[in-house]
Amino acid sequence: MKGRSLGLAVIAGAVLVGGSGAGAQAPAAAPRIGYIDLARVLARSSAGVAAREQLEREKAAMQKEMDTKRQELDKLREELEKKGPLMTADTRRDREEAMERKRRDATRLADDFQRELGRKEQQLAQRVMQDISGVIERVGKQRGYYLVLERARAGVLYSSPEADLTDDILKAYDQENATKGKK
Repeated sequence: MKGRSLGLAVIAGAVLVGGSGAGAQAPAAAPRIGYIDLARVLARSSAGVAAREQLEREKAAMQKEMDTKRQELDKLREELEKKGPLMTADTRRDREEAMERKRRDATRLADDFQRELGRKEQQLAQRVMQDISGVIERVGKQRGYYLVLERARAGVLYSSPEADLTDDILKAYDQENATKGKK
C-alpha cells in the first residue's frame, strides 16, 4: 500500500508540474530533429553544379592529353609492326624500349590525373560544405531545431519527410550565393 501511495504522489506531482490545472504551463514541445541529404545539396546547388562543371572541364583537358599520349603510342607500335622486320636488332630494341617508356609514362600520367581529379573534387566539396554549414546552422536555429543530421553519415534508418530540410537548405544556400555574387 505504501508503494502505491508513493506512485500516486509521483503522478500527482507530475500533473501539477506538467500542467493540467488552471494557470499551468503547456507541456514543452519535443526536441525537433531534422536532416539533410548533402549529396543532393552538392548535386543540385548552384555552387555544386558550378564545381562539377569545372571538374568536367579539367577532366576533358586531361583526357585530351591522354588521347595524345595514346596516339603517340599507337604510332610507335604501328611503326614497329611495319618497319620492325627491316630494322637492325639494336634499332628495334631501342624503339621497343622507347615505346615501353612512353607506355609507363602514360600509365603514370593517368594515375596522376586520377589522383588530381579526386583531390580537386574533395576540395570543391569541402569548400561547399564550409559555405553551407553556416546556412544549415542559421536555418536550424530559425526553425527551432535542436539537431540537424546528415542523413547518410548519421545512419538514419527512418525519417519523416517533414524532418527533411534539404530543399530548404538548397534554397537558402543558392539565395546566399546569389547575394554574394551581386556584391
